[in-house]
Amino acid sequence: MPRRGLILQTRTHWLLLGLALLCSLVLFLYLLECAPQTDGNAPLPGVIGENYGKEYYQALLQEQEEHYQTRATSLKRQIAQLKQELQEMSEKMRSLQERKNVGANGIGYQGNKEQTPSDLLEFLHSQIDKAEVSIGAKLPSEYGVIPFESFTLMKVFQLEMGLTRHPEEKPVRKDKRDELVEVIEAGLEVINNPDEDDEQEEEDSPLGEKMIFNENDFIEGYYRTERDKGTQYELFFKKADLMEYRHVTLFRPFGPLMKVKSEMIDITRSIINIIVPLAERTEAFAQFMQNFRDVCIHQDKRIHLTVVYFGKEGLSKVKSILESVTSESNFHNYTLIPLNEEFNRGQGLNVGAQAWDKGEVLMFFCDVDIYFSAEFLNSCRLNAEPGKKVFYPVVFSLYNPAIVYASQDVPPPVEQQLVHKKDSGFWRDFGFGMTCQYRSDFLTIGGFDMEVKGWGGEDVHLYRKYLHGDLIVIRTPVPGLFHLWHEKRCADELTPEQYRMCIQSKAMNEASHSHLGMLVFREEIETHLHKQEILLCGRSGVQFQQGCHCKYPANTDCF
Repeated sequence: MPRRGLILQTRTHWLLLGLALLCSLVLFLYLLECAPQTDGNAPLPGVIGENYGKEYYQALLQEQEEHYQTRATSLKRQIAQLKQELQEMSEKMRSLQERKNVGANGIGYQGNKEQTPSDLLEFLHSQIDKAEVSIGAKLPSEYGVIPFESFTLMKVFQLEMGLTRHPEEKPVRKDKRDELVEVIEAGLEVINNPDEDDEQEEEDSPLGEKMIFNENDFIEGYYRTERDKGTQYELFFKKADLMEYRHVTLFRPFGPLMKVKSEMIDITRSIINIIVPLAERTEAFAQFMQNFRDVCIHQDKRIHLTVVYFGKEGLSKVKSILESVTSESNFHNYTLIPLNEEFNRGQGLNVGAQAWDKGEVLMFFCDVDIYFSAEFLNSCRLNAEPGKKVFYPVVFSLYNPAIVYASQDVPPPVEQQLVHKKDSGFWRDFGFGMTCQYRSDFLTIGGFDMEVKGWGGEDVHLYRKYLHGDLIVIRTPVPGLFHLWHEKRCADELTPEQYRMCIQSKAMNEASHSHLGMLVFREEIETHLHKQEILLCGRSGVQFQQGCHCKYPANTDCF
């Protein structure tokens, strides 16, 4: 390094010396051409002894002026050329001073491999090190978490909506569209032109050609912004005929996009143990198993189901449902654990996790009211890593279908209710019960707090444990995970804090802001409609009577 620095300094000195000599030469030529005659004995132009008129000297002055203008134009052209040469030499000097190429560490738009001074690159890398990209940040509570927002090629799933934005929408603002397009293109650049340090192998197509990924291979992505550091992007790509995923992490430290890592993820052998604590609610369990059969048995085929059942009432019905699924689908990968005691969700999940005796496994803590897709199961596999990160997806919670679809005679089937609309549901950002994490991480952190009894609270305690540790917590809304509406009862035995949380959850689950407003002001709306009908009847010259509406001719039964 000292020798290279000495060579750089020597070249810089020679370039500066050359520039100084070149400028001095131009200035000397200019003085020679433009300086006036200093010889006092020089005769005036013309022949000695002859008298010349005023017109002659004017013509002579005009000729000299044209000569000087021509010379000035020539000098301006030379100065412009010198400026261009000076700029080129400056570029050469800057290229000698730079030690790192942005193309090796940062990604310019459309693969532009520009170069950045080493001190700037050092600052940008320090921003990545400070951000929660490679290692989890210890946070005091769930309120300190910066959640991700998820996106596909066409849609963005966002938590912060206010009163005008929607839970699922196309990126309307041009800067947001351009940002996501640029990020996806940058991810494709990383995959299709990998560096030597990328954790991926060169793959060939069936015809022996190099496999090239395009935007149609983009599956999903997550992004979040730490306002004092930058924006983090997690991108996942997959060819339709392959099981492996390509994962690219990018970071924009309020500057050019920087590649953090690129890796291949093979989830073909990743088994998920879905653990469901249950007490009574056999009808909901039957509906859950219908979704389980369609997604887990017929599509995914890499699932083990663990049901922890509390109490004796309804246990035989649950056994019958499981046996029916076994006979119809030849599915035997399930475990039923009966516990003859009062329901405790945390204890049920603890028992289900400890009952697994086949080594490491990815667990999905699930409730009987949850509807999930095969895409979500793959997201679960992609976003949890033993000893590294846990996945806390944000569920889309559906409102009361009796209110949402009040204009219809009966609500539509559940499958038709699974839409991300403002009046159909909301992102349940205060719920932490649905989570994907590896068994080893769960046991290391100590599992659920057994002191929490009854409804609610146990999931927040576990979530806080992970926030206080070193694991990365991935918190983001996912489109393939729904919480189905059900009647909620808040028991009198709950503590004041639990009861408050239960009532809050019950109120938020019922209907949207606008639908609740219509319910609150129902009488006012009906009164207004009644007055409008009376006015309409009066204008049309027909009679009106309460309960009879407009009658023509007059209905005597109303009097």
